[in-house]
Amino acid sequence: MESPGGLEMVEPVSRGSPVRRSTVDLRIRYAETDQMGKAHHMNYLSWLECGRSELLRANGISYAELERAGVQLRVTSVGIEHRQSAGYDEEVRVWTDLGEVRSCTLTFSHEVRRAVDGGLLARGHAAVVCTDRDGRTRSIPGRIVRSLVG
Repeated sequence: MESPGGLEMVEPVSRGSPVRRSTVDLRIRYAETDQMGKAHHMNYLSWLECGRSELLRANGISYAELERAGVQLRVTSVGIEHRQSAGYDEEVRVWTDLGEVRSCTLTFSHEVRRAVDGGLLARGHAAVVCTDRDGRTRSIPGRIVRSLVG
């Protein structure tokens, strides 16, 4: 679906109200574990990124299409509070909530939970700023804002 400004949008998962919360299930790979057989803390950052990408996709926004159109969402702040560990081959569910949508920034909150019992593994947050290809801050395109907030 073509939109003004050359951004191609994907078909939203939900045709009603904007999706403010999404989930993605991931299985911990052997390469993601440390010497103790537990998921290494650095992997949580990539899991949070998966969550953000899925939330955008659920609203009809493709990260890949944004970047092809010269729109980049750069992480400006990220934090994770670890609660419990998880091990190889366990399935985790990443919950992502869209927080504040401002003219140039988006904020997200995340929870990583054990899929089998919902046990909280970690909480996180991230803020992103919209930039052009040269790294200059720019407004988030209107079509994107409308997709996220209705």
